[in-house]
Parts: sequence; structure tokens; C-alpha cells
Amino acid sequence: MPIKLKDIPSFFEKLKEERPDPRGELDYINDYTLLVAVVLSAQATDKGVNKATGPLFKVADTPQKMVALGEAKVRDYVKSIGLYRTKAKNVIALSKRLIEEFDGEVPQDRDVLQTLPGVGRKTANVVMNIAFGAPTMAVDTHIFRVSNRTGLAPGKDVLAVEKALDRRVPADYKLHAHHWLILLGRYVCKARKPECPACVVREICQFKGKTTAEAP
Repeated sequence: MPIKLKDIPSFFEKLKEERPDPRGELDYINDYTLLVAVVLSAQATDKGVNKATGPLFKVADTPQKMVALGEAKVRDYVKSIGLYRTKAKNVIALSKRLIEEFDGEVPQDRDVLQTLPGVGRKTANVVMNIAFGAPTMAVDTHIFRVSNRTGLAPGKDVLAVEKALDRRVPADYKLHAHHWLILLGRYVCKARKPECPACVVREICQFKGKTTAEAP
């Protein structure tokens, strides 16, 4: 059952009170390294990506430096990350595209970003939101689960959830909405056993299988 529209502002106000200034957990130096970090984060944990990109970004924090480093060396830096061979290839390819077509700058356009190697809609939405302050909804597994489980923005696939969030999230909360929902899903509204007693939106959530505090 979807959350009533009149209750959605309260849902986000509670999340805002808990985390007034939510941040993504990927480490980056500039717009370019943010883009690379998000590309590398597909099917990987932010912690694992940060461990690899810390040393990488010290030697290559621009497309020009990354291309000069070369695909083989990039592979060595990111080999601890899943699908590292394909990701290293994409990082070099997208870096070349940025140099050749955008003067080494990350384009401020979601559709254009999606034409870069390794960049899908979710990655483009993350970059648009964090780098350029666009109120985009980057729907990952956490947001998909939270949106459906709570009744905030039900949808059969990630695009349906994204569109539902665009419709239902009040404008005042859109900039940070996807960060609040990711953090909620990652640390409280977990896949196997949600920690409902610790959830600040438990009274608004429509999930029928809410957990209770375990007896001491």
C-alpha cells in the first residue's frame, strides 16, 4: 500500500532531522574522479571502491593523466573490484571521450553522460546530483527496496521507481532524497532483516512485515 501523499513530507522531514546533510560514501577529488568512482562502484561496495581509488586518484585525477597511465596500470589499481577488466577498459575509453569531445570536462547533461562507456542511467543520475546539484533519483538496489517496502514509490523496475519518486517526492527534499533513501536502506531497512525499531519513519512506513525489538 503506497504512503499517502500528505504523509510524504513528514517522511522526508524525519530523515532530514536524522541526517541534515547526507553525503554519498564514495571518495572523490573532483567531478571527473566522482564519475570514475561511480563507474567503478557498479556491483561493488563503496568501501571496496574507495580502497582502490585512493591510490589511483593520487596519480590520475584528470582524464589526461588517466589515459597517460594506460589501461594495464589502471587494471592493477582496480583489480580488487569486481569486473575490474571491463571497468578499467571503460575508464580509459570514457577518459578519451572526455578529452576528445568535452575538453576534459564532465558534461552537465544526463543524456550525454549516458553515451560515455560504462555510464548507465543510475551513474549519470549520481553524477548529476552530486557534481551539479540536479534533483535526480539514482535508484540502486537499496532505493528500489526501500521505495517498494515502505510504499513511498512502488514500482516493478528501477525506472518505474525513479519516475514514481520524481512524482511523489516534494521539491524541497528532492536534492538529498536519494542519499537519505540509500543510507536508510544500507543501515536500517536492510534486505534480510530490517531494523524497524531503529527506523525514524517506521510510523509512516506501510511495510506489513515490520520487525519488533528482540526480547532481552
